[in-house]
Amino acid sequence: MQSVLNTVKGTALNVAEYLTPVLKESKFRETGVLTPEEFVAAGDHLVHHCPTWQWAAGDETKTKPYLPKDKQFLITRNVPCYRRCKQMEYVGEETLVEEESGDGGWVETHQLNDDGTTQLEDKICELTMEETKDEMHTPDSDKSAPGAGAEAEDEDDDEAIDMDDFEESGMLELVDPAVATTTRKPEAETKASPVASTSGEAEASGDSVLHTRTYDLHISYDKYYQTPRLWVVGYDEQRKPLTVEQMYEDVSQDHAKKTVTMESHPHLPGPNMASVHPCRHADIMKKIIQTVEEGGGQLGVHLYLIIFLKFVQTVIPTIEYDFTQNFNMS
Repeated sequence: MQSVLNTVKGTALNVAEYLTPVLKESKFRETGVLTPEEFVAAGDHLVHHCPTWQWAAGDETKTKPYLPKDKQFLITRNVPCYRRCKQMEYVGEETLVEEESGDGGWVETHQLNDDGTTQLEDKICELTMEETKDEMHTPDSDKSAPGAGAEAEDEDDDEAIDMDDFEESGMLELVDPAVATTTRKPEAETKASPVASTSGEAEASGDSVLHTRTYDLHISYDKYYQTPRLWVVGYDEQRKPLTVEQMYEDVSQDHAKKTVTMESHPHLPGPNMASVHPCRHADIMKKIIQTVEEGGGQLGVHLYLIIFLKFVQTVIPTIEYDFTQNFNMS
């Protein structure tokens, strides 16, 4: 049912985008939106500071006239994804950044300590040991013990053992119980298939192989919402496309099939791709701009995509694409 609603909504938005005029005047500080020129400027800044991102032209039949032909959208390839979202264990509470609406809110997760703080503290375990004279010995305690000096002098006065006599006595052939010994398997067992033995061990102890997925990420300009829009397409280790359900495994469950939906790419033909819906992007960016200005700073429009990639990370937390410059809101 949800997928049907998303399809109908996507079709309606495509019609609305077609009818929406191109934004000409900058409203970045007032509403958090971008003009196509500002999108290109922010994209150039991203490509310059993070060369893994590159401009792409896309399909010629889908070229948008309000963007340069060679700068239709941004793309980065082969981004690793080592874990599934269900493998991430969040400890603490989740705060709703945006109020709940028909399109769903944005969720920010925190790891809280027992005292309610968000900073991680070192957990120190105290080890106690009962020390007795029989258990603990130091050079000073040995010297202070009565008769210790005389015993030490007696040991020093003992003659060294003749190594020839020691060898003839057969002491060298004794096996030290502290030394680990190995037994050789029969030759028939060693010739068995190593793949079979490995799979048997994996079944017995659980699959410990790290299955790495990779994703291609695209950033397009949405003319209707006048903001960037993120698209993702995933592949397995054999570079075979992931199914829709497999890609949803790498999306935060608070956003799967709500904030993230399957829609047609605006610049590429082919099957639908997973997309982070841009309906809340402008509101979030506006709040970030206000926070920076309240702290006495000023946010340039060229930093838009740098910040955009950071707050979208909450939707796809296991796709490790954000290696851009740090950003301080204070």
